[in-house]
Amino acid sequence: LFQLVWLGLNVFLFWWFYLAYDVPQKFFYTRELLGHALALARAPAACLNFNCMLILLPVCRNLLSFLRGSIHKYFFSSTPKCCSTRVRRQLDRNLTFHKMVAWMIALHTAIHTIAHLFNVEWSVQARVEDKNTLASVLSKLGDKPEESYVNFFRQTIPNPVGGLYVAFTYLAGLTGVIITLALILIITSSTKTIRRSYFEVFWYTHHLFVIFFIGLVIHGAGRIVRGQTEESLAVHKPEICYKNFSEWGRKGACPIPQFSGNPPMTWKWVVGPMFLYLCERLVRFWRSQQKVVITKVVIHPFKTIELQMMKKGFKMEVGQYIFVKCPAVSKLEWHPFTLTSAPEEDYFSIHVRIVGDWTEGLFNACGCDKQEFQEAWKLPKIAVDGPFGTASEDVFSYETVMLVGAGIGVTPFASVLKSVWYKYCHDATNLKLKKIYFYWLCRDTHAFEWFADLLQSLETQMQERNNAEFLSYNIYLTGWDESQATHFVVHHEEEKDVITGLKQKTLYGRPNWENEFKTIARQHPGSRIGVFLCGPEGLADTLNKQSISNSEADPRGVHFIFNKENF
Repeated sequence: LFQLVWLGLNVFLFWWFYLAYDVPQKFFYTRELLGHALALARAPAACLNFNCMLILLPVCRNLLSFLRGSIHKYFFSSTPKCCSTRVRRQLDRNLTFHKMVAWMIALHTAIHTIAHLFNVEWSVQARVEDKNTLASVLSKLGDKPEESYVNFFRQTIPNPVGGLYVAFTYLAGLTGVIITLALILIITSSTKTIRRSYFEVFWYTHHLFVIFFIGLVIHGAGRIVRGQTEESLAVHKPEICYKNFSEWGRKGACPIPQFSGNPPMTWKWVVGPMFLYLCERLVRFWRSQQKVVITKVVIHPFKTIELQMMKKGFKMEVGQYIFVKCPAVSKLEWHPFTLTSAPEEDYFSIHVRIVGDWTEGLFNACGCDKQEFQEAWKLPKIAVDGPFGTASEDVFSYETVMLVGAGIGVTPFASVLKSVWYKYCHDATNLKLKKIYFYWLCRDTHAFEWFADLLQSLETQMQERNNAEFLSYNIYLTGWDESQATHFVVHHEEEKDVITGLKQKTLYGRPNWENEFKTIARQHPGSRIGVFLCGPEGLADTLNKQSISNSEADPRGVHFIFNKENF
């Protein structure tokens, strides 16, 4: 719904401003020079202002976390909880919306640029040609002191040199070139391939947004789009006077029309979001200066390390994430990591899989590449920003949940399951959550080792409390070789699983999601079931489709509510 409203506003602004420049008498003579390209340039400009106003808001992480908490507090005390969940789920799609707005900005930039290429060509051509036409007469206005110009191009340089002169000497042209190049670099470096393989390229080029916004604000200061003044319109009616343009200024004829430029408007659209984003960055800087102590570094299998840390005043909820900077590796780069500790623990932790230059540098900086024991004082300094809210915070708002993790994507659910374990150890009577279906998909057997201890603890705890049905977990191994398969078959009849040491056996292949959803729907009729995923987009599409297709139209029936982690 929110995306439809946003699209509707874009369509409305485009149409409204197209008519505003294509119909009124104020721009009658400007249209004689530029034709419909005038309106086709101004309509996307209005949409650009609107979307540039929105583009920074989804990445104001502290603002979103504040809104998330405020909405949770307000709605939970005054209206049904489902309303709170729906609103907060919209906030969880912040990065998706950020990308949509970025593509909309790219679209309107292309339309705006192409239209202005025609405008510049026709303005230069009209100024150069010496003919007794309305366009030529209009272009000569402003050559005399008592006249004001409508054609912004005042030189007599023919195309294509005249067009290049406008592009690189006029304020509007130069800033237009700069912000367009900045936008191209930002968008092309934001593709999934670049983000995954060359994160530093994505990180640094994304900060060209500073140049983009500076250029955007001053882009219209040159006032090259000009219209007839109100005073002139009172004595010079364009629809009448244009026929006798050669008589303008003579006695008994129409007076010479006077023109003025449109004042710059972009700053009015973006000054608010820019101020909020500045406050956001100041908060991040303040947080990054607070001392963080690494209390423990644990090396897990599958190229994964665990950092346990402490920070004064740090408070977290399940499933939240933080941004981490290690100055010893890079003084500027911040990377997001899900918190794998529980709120009940006296430290907070993250699990880092070694997959790139930055994580490799962190691995070495923590001394994990050495065999001997690393002294605590030798560990690198760490800066932490956060924690920030995610969809997983809402796990305890449901009675029944499906948790789906793929590979290292299991990390947010480590926090959830740890918190459940602590609650059961102390008092589970106030726990709304009654049933967890946990699915973990992994390609390599070693990936299970660091997480198996937690599952064993939970398995034992539930059995001791005669509530073994509380947690149903299914671990899927999606990749194995022939020797592993033979080993699995030989030990299949043993009481505990040969890979995880759990009583629940590891499954091989991938889940049949349609069967899983239908089975859960039958066991929980009339329930709202939360589906939480931290994994790839392909799996997200599958789970989202299954959530929709297995939800009943009857409000009293079963409903699957899909949630995905976004960083």
